[in-house]
Amino acid sequence: MKGFVHFDLTELKQVYRVLHLHLMEHPELMDGDFLQSLQTYLQDIAAQQGVDVGHHAQWNRWLT
Repeated sequence: MKGFVHFDLTELKQVYRVLHLHLMEHPELMDGDFLQSLQTYLQDIAAQQGVDVGHHAQWNRWLT
């Protein structure tokens, strides 16, 4: 996960949103290490910023 620190947070959020939006078209991504690691990394940052990542609306608002 630490490898993501070298990338712009806004870009990482955008990549996550695009991947998540197209999961139904590419279900093989759901079990992939990349998407899981990216989600965990973003959730850690969001939680540090006071976002309840278990609350869908808060998580979604933070991602945009």
